[in-house]
Amino acid sequence: MSETQSKDNGREKTYRTLGVGLILLAVVVAAGIWATFRFVDEQRARDIRNWEIRLGIVADSRTASVEEWLRKQQQAIGALANNASLQVYLTQLVVETSENGNAISEVPEAGYLINLLNNQAVMSGFWEPEEPQIRANVARPGRAGIGLTDATGKLLVTSGNMPPLNPSIRAAMAKAGEGKPALIDIYKGINGDPSMGFVWPVFAVQEDGSAKSIIGYVIGIRTVANSLYPLLFQPGDTTQTSENYLVRKDGSLVQYISPLVDGTEALTRKLSASDDLAAAFVIDKPGDFTIANNYLGSRVLVTGRALSTAPWYLVRTISEHEALAETDRRLTTMMGIFILLIIGVAGTVVAVWRHGTSLRAAELAARYKDTADQLQERSEFLKIVTDQQPTAIAVFDDEDRYRFANRVAAEEAGVTQDTMIGKKAASVLGPMLARSTTDMTAQVRADYEPRTIVNRIPADGIGGRERILKSDFIPLRSAHVSGKEVLTVFQDISDVVTAQERREKVLRNLVSTLVAFVDRRDPFSANQSRRVAQVAAAIAGEMNLPEDKVRTVDIAGNLMNIGKILVPPEILTKTGNLTREEMDIIRNSMVASADLLEEVDFDLPVAATLRQLQENYDGSGQPEGLAGAAILETARIIAVANAFVGMVSPRAYRSALSFSAAIGYLLEDADSRYDRKVVSALINYLENRGGREKWQHYSEPPVEGKPGNEGGDAASDDIPEDEA
Repeated sequence: MSETQSKDNGREKTYRTLGVGLILLAVVVAAGIWATFRFVDEQRARDIRNWEIRLGIVADSRTASVEEWLRKQQQAIGALANNASLQVYLTQLVVETSENGNAISEVPEAGYLINLLNNQAVMSGFWEPEEPQIRANVARPGRAGIGLTDATGKLLVTSGNMPPLNPSIRAAMAKAGEGKPALIDIYKGINGDPSMGFVWPVFAVQEDGSAKSIIGYVIGIRTVANSLYPLLFQPGDTTQTSENYLVRKDGSLVQYISPLVDGTEALTRKLSASDDLAAAFVIDKPGDFTIANNYLGSRVLVTGRALSTAPWYLVRTISEHEALAETDRRLTTMMGIFILLIIGVAGTVVAVWRHGTSLRAAELAARYKDTADQLQERSEFLKIVTDQQPTAIAVFDDEDRYRFANRVAAEEAGVTQDTMIGKKAASVLGPMLARSTTDMTAQVRADYEPRTIVNRIPADGIGGRERILKSDFIPLRSAHVSGKEVLTVFQDISDVVTAQERREKVLRNLVSTLVAFVDRRDPFSANQSRRVAQVAAAIAGEMNLPEDKVRTVDIAGNLMNIGKILVPPEILTKTGNLTREEMDIIRNSMVASADLLEEVDFDLPVAATLRQLQENYDGSGQPEGLAGAAILETARIIAVANAFVGMVSPRAYRSALSFSAAIGYLLEDADSRYDRKVVSALINYLENRGGREKWQHYSEPPVEGKPGNEGGDAASDDIPEDEA
């Protein structure tokens, strides 16, 4: 073979090798670009799935809130329909009016039913204050209330402000005639207020509950603007365009029954149920997720839920632009970077193939070594920091084994830190603490919500003392943690809790001592303050008030008469009628009680409560003329309790009033002297919580041989002047 042929063969081989290399390089570049586009699409789809989960969580949360609200309203009306007293009195009212021809005002049972409806309306929210009259001779219908009808639908008695029966209410009554409760769907009520309610059939006593045994209906109507619609707002939502609203199907249309963020009022907008309408999609496929047009034609991510207690659907949306703008921007940048990287790598791979490979391997090895060193340094730093803490700190894995324990945790367990790693909590902690710890870690792993628990550990052995441990449980989630690990901090708060309990005991002893001192000076009203405290605490509990307010009314009630130590004994023990000046001295003793206790550190507004006991709800009281919510709630409660105890307690100059008479006087002064909600809570406790039986001894006369006192309780007996 000639030299020329040899060179040609070598050149051809080189060209062939180069061609194959270029083809392979082109394939690699094309595959890289295709993989980049696919990666971008997968990332966008993953972000959309994340939004589906986020929207679903909010939709479930708001749906549950709306469902719970509906159940409470239905239960409030159902409780009346199933009330045996109401069934008996309604039966008698129907007989007297329908069969005997008597007027409703002539039937004694009507008054009881009206009081019962008023009380339930105030307690359950089916009540709203009367609006100002435009002209004195024009009565304005109410917006909310509870009414009773007979079996024909004739309205017999109602609570105050009951709206008129409209076609929507009549339709629900017809449905309830089948023997089951019916929903009065949302409609525009008085003044266009969105309103709804429930109709519940009332059956004759001891009947089988069939439609034939219906004697009447309980109808409850209320507005929803200030109670239902606020439940659609998701607490902590920081997005700008997200929205929750309620819709229902109206033939071939979708009606929006809650306000919209563009200012549209409830029950105003109706749209055709087209396939691409977000609300129509939720009605057709509740629980699914898609991207559709909202009521303004904007593209939104949407999901929703169907309500089980009403023909409504909750729709949760967020604009596609807000939800995916950052995603699209990030993915576009990422795609450009990836393409440039692929082209750059392809351009340099031939020139630096061998050399680059060795350098890259060396560089990666050095980088990984630096990273490992940094992680080791950080781990050591974390260990040093946690070991300096005075509390025991540990990390438990998904099987409640120790993954980490600081020095204090190891010392309390009596082992080394390395020995604790891998051990189960039950083998290190005591049985009670281990059981509560594993229970809490399981709950934290279930919902990833931090929790705190306080354990009282009994003394171990003679001479030991009880320990009180506060344990904080925090879920650990990151790119390198499975999400099942729980950080736990154990803190001994025995000294703090013991000091607090000792202070509480001293405070109680102080109160008891002061009450006993006052009782010794004023034997004629010895039990007044204690009974007021008992009634006030019961009212506060009935209103579901926080523990600090219950404690406030208890302490303030017991100390309300402490100011009587400044009243001359001859006035307190006077058996004749008091003069106006003497009456003023005793009344002012309540303000004196506040002055005497002003500097005592109760950690509660005891003195402020006592100072406002003579304020009236309408602002006509003293000393500052406060009105409504400006009066402390604790003062409003004690004022009602004081008046009630004074009326049902016997005095030398009169016998005790009956509980029913006392309730009547309190209701007469509701919204003027007293807060109606407080009065309603007292009535509910008397009627439904056994209050009448519990406090019946208040009406018993004093022990024979003890003198009466016509002036001793002038500051606390709140009986109307025509009965005093």
